[in-house]
Amino acid sequence: MKVFLLQRKRLTALACALAAAAMFYVVNYPAAVSAYATDRQLPIYCVQRDQKMLSISFDAAWGNEDTQQLIDILGKYNVKATFFVVGSWVDKYPESVKALHDAGHEVMNHSNDHAHMSQLSKEEIIADVEACNDKIEAVTGVRPTLIRPPYGEYDNNVITAIRSIGMEPIQWDVDSLDWKDLPASEIIQRVTSKVQPGSIVLFHNAALHTPEALPSILEKLLQEGYTFVPISQIILPGTYGSDYTIDHTGKQIPAIAAPAQ
Repeated sequence: MKVFLLQRKRLTALACALAAAAMFYVVNYPAAVSAYATDRQLPIYCVQRDQKMLSISFDAAWGNEDTQQLIDILGKYNVKATFFVVGSWVDKYPESVKALHDAGHEVMNHSNDHAHMSQLSKEEIIADVEACNDKIEAVTGVRPTLIRPPYGEYDNNVITAIRSIGMEPIQWDVDSLDWKDLPASEIIQRVTSKVQPGSIVLFHNAALHTPEALPSILEKLLQEGYTFVPISQIILPGTYGSDYTIDHTGKQIPAIAAPAQ
């Protein structure tokens, strides 16, 4: 009987301890989440802009069938875009990289071989990025300052590694989903209904219906009063923290307009 009572007391004490721990977790969980959100490093998804301006971007990692057609379409509307190219793509199509540069488009970094950067060490990330930078600079004479991580994947290690070499990681806030081979009409509707001042739009250079959709998108947005600039011209210059910050949605905003912490 004494043994039973002793075990019962132990179980009661254990239950009380677990209840106390659970209550402590519930009370402190929001603070823990807030701290995590504060510490999380984010790339730029879009930019706070009062003017009706936006950026068109293309990822180039595999095919090359439509690159010249895209150059021609953009040229017709006098639109300059940003192309994020993979180093291995530069190896295969240096003439297209040069054509993009000669047409006035930005040629930026999309990694050297489209690896999952979140699986790499800081040193491996830097080596990969610089290898692609070297290839682009050898063709264009201009060293990239922006990078779009492959697959849109990143973590704190990826972002801090990229920024440690003076580059800025770029995402997007409007996804055309052209890589899904959506009909041109659907791509047009998606993009034109979602853009806002400061948007960064994602396309791909080898998507099936992008050349068909692009003219209507440009025409509609131009009619709405938008201007198109490369990403390096839409993002805010300066130093993170002092000149600008990035909110929890990935929007880059001037530091003077940033909400109080």
